[in-house]
Amino acid sequence: MIQFPKDLYTDVRIETVYKTTILVENFQLKQKKIKEEKGALIRIYDGTRWFYGATTDISNLQKEIDNLAKMAKPNPSIYDDPIVKKFEINRETLLRYQDSNVSKVSIEDKHDLLNSYVPVVKEFPQVKMSQIYYLDKYTEKHIISSKGTDVKFDAQYCCVTVRYRMQEGDVPHNGSKDIYKMYFNELANRQDEVREELKKDLEYCTQAVPVKPGVYTCVLSPVVTGVFAHESFGHKSESDFMVGDETMKREWTIGKVVGSTSLNIIETGLIPGAGYVPFDDEGTRGRKNYIIKNGVLTGRLHSCNTAVALDEELTGNARAVSFEYEPIVRMTTTYIEAGNQTKDELIKSIDEGIYIEDIKHGSGMTTFTIAPRKAYMIRNGRIAEPVRISVITGNVMKTLHEIDGFSNEVELFSFPLGGCGKMEQFPLSVGFGGPYIRVHGINVQ
Repeated sequence: MIQFPKDLYTDVRIETVYKTTILVENFQLKQKKIKEEKGALIRIYDGTRWFYGATTDISNLQKEIDNLAKMAKPNPSIYDDPIVKKFEINRETLLRYQDSNVSKVSIEDKHDLLNSYVPVVKEFPQVKMSQIYYLDKYTEKHIISSKGTDVKFDAQYCCVTVRYRMQEGDVPHNGSKDIYKMYFNELANRQDEVREELKKDLEYCTQAVPVKPGVYTCVLSPVVTGVFAHESFGHKSESDFMVGDETMKREWTIGKVVGSTSLNIIETGLIPGAGYVPFDDEGTRGRKNYIIKNGVLTGRLHSCNTAVALDEELTGNARAVSFEYEPIVRMTTTYIEAGNQTKDELIKSIDEGIYIEDIKHGSGMTTFTIAPRKAYMIRNGRIAEPVRISVITGNVMKTLHEIDGFSNEVELFSFPLGGCGKMEQFPLSVGFGGPYIRVHGINVQ
C-alpha cells in the first residue's frame, strides 16, 4: 500500500511488458527472444514544478516516492492548483486480454506459425531478400494517484510481418505484408493473403513505368488516407506545439473552417489496435474526439498541462513510449470518417488521375510529403497502368479543402514495425486509417 507524500500531488504508473521477437531473414533464423520487464514512473508536483523518477525496483517503490518527494516543496493548497483540479479521478479494472495473453503461447508454437509462411515467399524466385517476423506484445498498466485514481488495464497485439525486395529486370521493388491481430489464433491460415500481395508486387515490379510529373486528382487508399491524416493534421493537433506560440494559436483557432464540409477527422483511444488507450498515462479516460467536424476545427489533443494552458477539455492523449518517460501529448488512433460513395464512384469521375494504393513513408506539418509504394494511373474513370512515383506533395490547409469524395467504408491499420516519433520518444504505437478519398491538386513527381 503506497503512502502518498503530504501536500504534494503524486501519481505512479506501473507497467508490465512482455514481448516476443522472431526473425527469419533470407530463410535463416536470425533472432528468437522473449523480453519481460516491469517498471514504474513516479511524478510529483508541488504547484511550481514537476519531479520525475523511473525505477525497475518495484519492491522499493515507496522509498523511490519518498526520495523524490524530498526534492519538492510541500504545498498545503496543492489540490486547489488548476492542473491538479483538472485531473480526472477514475477507478476501474479493464483486463480484456488477460485470458488470451500471448505470453501463455509457447515460443515454439510462435516459431512454427512463422515457419508456415516461409514456403509462400519461396514460391517467388524474384524475391532477392526477405525478412519474416513474428512479433507480439502484451502490456499491463496500473495508474494510481494521490487524488484517488486507480485504474488497471491491458493491451495486446501479435503479428506476422513479411518484408521483401524483389527484382525482375533492372528495377527492384520493395514490398510488404502485415497480418496484425489481437489474438494469436487469428494469425493462422492466412498464407493466401501474403501470396496475393507478392503476386501484385511482382506485376507492379514488371509493368510499372515512370509517371509524367504534374498536378493530378488523386484517389488515396485507406492506408494512405490514414498516414495523410496522421502526418499532416494529427501532429498539428497535438496542443503542446501551441502552448506559448501565439502565431500558431491564431492560425489554429477553434471554429475555423479548415476543410470541405464533408471532412471529419476523429481521434480516439477506444478502438482495439495499436492506438488502444482506454486510459491515457495520466489516468484520463479515453474518448472519441472530433478534431475536425464538417470541415470546422473543433478540437485539439491534450494532456492535463496543455488542457489547462489552453483552457480546454481533456482528451485522453497524454502518452509515454515506456515507463522510463513522462507522458506528453500524442495521438492514439487518428482517422478520417466515412462518406457515402463507393471506391468505384470516386474513380469513375476522373478522366486522368492517379490512384495511390500503398506507401513507403510520409511526413508533414504545413506541407505534407508521401512516398508511394504502389500507384496506378486513372484513365477515363478506370484504374490503368502502374506508375512509379517518387513523392506526392501539397500544402496541408489547401489540400484539406480539396478533398471532395469519401468512400462509405473505413479501414483502420496498425504498423507492427516502427511507430510514431516525437522528441526522444520513439517508437510509439498508433493506429490510423480512413476511407478512400478523392483529392484535387496534388503535386506528383
